[in-house]
Amino acid sequence: MNEQMATEIANAVLYEGYLLYPYRASAIKNRHRFNFGVIVPRDAFASNGGERWFAQTECLVRGAAEARLAVRVRFLHLFDSRGERVEAPAWQEAVERDVPLEVDVASVVAAPAQHAFDFPGEMAGQCAVRGRIDVAAERLTDDLFTLRVVVSNLTDIPNRASVERTAILAPSLVSMHAILRIVSGGEFVSLLDPPADAAAAAGGCRNLGLWPVMVGEEHERDAMLASPIILYDYPRIAPESAGDFFDGTEIDEMLALRVMTMTDAEKTEARETDPRARALIDRTESLSEDHLLKLHGVLRGLRPVEGPSR
Repeated sequence: MNEQMATEIANAVLYEGYLLYPYRASAIKNRHRFNFGVIVPRDAFASNGGERWFAQTECLVRGAAEARLAVRVRFLHLFDSRGERVEAPAWQEAVERDVPLEVDVASVVAAPAQHAFDFPGEMAGQCAVRGRIDVAAERLTDDLFTLRVVVSNLTDIPNRASVERTAILAPSLVSMHAILRIVSGGEFVSLLDPPADAAAAAGGCRNLGLWPVMVGEEHERDAMLASPIILYDYPRIAPESAGDFFDGTEIDEMLALRVMTMTDAEKTEARETDPRARALIDRTESLSEDHLLKLHGVLRGLRPVEGPSR
């Protein structure tokens, strides 16, 4: 697996919607954050308007029963960055969380593996979170298996009936996703473009809140990203991008130009909102003219037009 390529894509997913232009806490669009990958506590599910308390991904593994798999569940653990600065705008920053485990296919065919995780509230304004990862597999043929990974949020919360969405983000697994990797003995099968002998099995995979796609170099089949955002196989970060604008459909040139036209007061507020916003503003202001030109009109490739000419 191309580790750097997979990590770049996973980090883009991790910070999707973290902070949107104009990158200020007072902006309306930043008052309802994280539209993807929010796994709320089970206790709050009924009162939280349809967001999930668990997510499930299923994909196909081809190989021997002795194949070994690595699973990394990643999410953001939020905290109130104001601390005791009551005059500061309400804002939640994040700590990255990573839960790794390894399993043998044969063992999880025989019995699902369960892995509990628990992160205490280590910072001011941060809730403890706890959850569980369940990994199971089903043999379909001699060398084809369905792999299932379920991530649940089992955090206990008080006053579960009256928790508003902003407050429920603190004990939630935010931008939750999983990186699946073959350690030895097998390979993944694309669900978007499966071979004929696995097409029916691919169509039977059930994904709830996550969608698995191949990641890495296009010839590699040893890694999948189970993403809360629907992606294509082997997604890429544009090489011209100087950094994250926190918007998965971002157009770097447009957002860079918009940042440059912000007033000094707006830039000051953005810098005071979040350290990542401060870095984004500083980075954009330092872009050279040559870099801006590279963002304009990039041509990825050409292919012949099929069908009769007109």
